[in-house]
Amino acid sequence: MSYSRSIRIPAARIGVLIGRKGSTKKAIEEACGVSVRVDSRSGEVAIESSAGDVLTAQPFKAAEIVTAIGRGFSEGNAMLLTDDRFRLHVMDLREFAGKSGSSLERIRGRVIGENGRARRNIEQLSRSHISVYGKTVSIIGEENRLRAVVSAVNSLLTGGMHAAAYGRLEAANRRERMDRMLLWEGQQIGE
Repeated sequence: MSYSRSIRIPAARIGVLIGRKGSTKKAIEEACGVSVRVDSRSGEVAIESSAGDVLTAQPFKAAEIVTAIGRGFSEGNAMLLTDDRFRLHVMDLREFAGKSGSSLERIRGRVIGENGRARRNIEQLSRSHISVYGKTVSIIGEENRLRAVVSAVNSLLTGGMHAAAYGRLEAANRRERMDRMLLWEGQQIGE
């Protein structure tokens, strides 16, 4: 069984996808066992794997990486998606702002914050990566933390206070620490 998928990314992101001398495209192909063809005029990216590559190919990861690069992530952050612990989540800002350009700018600004401070705070508290690009907010994070990050960003997009969003992430961090402590509590050391 073969796999073929076409994804359109913004023309401004084609150079990042291809990379210097094709390095990023080649890294995706090698990491995921697929073939990536890029039409730089239309922004169409074709991801294919042949029937012989079924066991080694990871075309869905390749599609996720291409989508992440198209949504503004660097090659390094997008390639985190080759690790099974990481996932990509894309939020369409039009669901929150409608078609109003000024509303779209306002909610983009809420996620970014003054001089990028809100985005940096969320990234640090959640150990994730956030890209605000075009009409989307995209998050790359560990699967077990992604729900808390999406909830915090969603809170900001719906007009919530920044402190409350940070509080959600801090609470998630506390829960995670407690879970780890409980996991170790029942174990006997040295046996």
